[in-house]
Amino acid sequence: MISAAILTLSDKGAKGEREDLGGPLIREMIGRISAEVLHYEIIPDEKELIKSWLIEYSGRVDLIITTGGTGLSPRDLTPDATLEILDREIPGIAEAMRLEGLKKTNRAMLSRAVAGIRGNTLIINLPGSPKAVKEGLEAVLDVKPHAIEKIKGGTEDCAASEGARP
Repeated sequence: MISAAILTLSDKGAKGEREDLGGPLIREMIGRISAEVLHYEIIPDEKELIKSWLIEYSGRVDLIITTGGTGLSPRDLTPDATLEILDREIPGIAEAMRLEGLKKTNRAMLSRAVAGIRGNTLIINLPGSPKAVKEGLEAVLDVKPHAIEKIKGGTEDCAASEGARP
């Protein structure tokens, strides 16, 4: 079982002025990899607040997924906050999500989402729109269990889990 936290970043959502559609979608999708959501919060786009929640959940769960705050507006600070608390970045995850998004719209290149590790926790930023959440998460969902196993010190050979290649 993978333990998870979902953090939705939305000024309007935190005030109750907008329904969070991304967070529930993430919960549903990560259920496919036997992830159990232990924490779910909707907070405003405040850099220090985002950092404090990411730090709070790190070490308490295997996976933190954020939704929202990855764009270009002045209030989109999720990637900035995430980068400040990561021990190591995993650029391939964000690249894969943007690549998948580019198949649908050229605006996907404007996402500043990042992914990485803090302690033994995998942290992934997703955009705020449900459509982008679905596309981005589908692009990387299957690798999450393996990534979390490796972060926790698993010694299984990566090639062995993929099967032999010619």
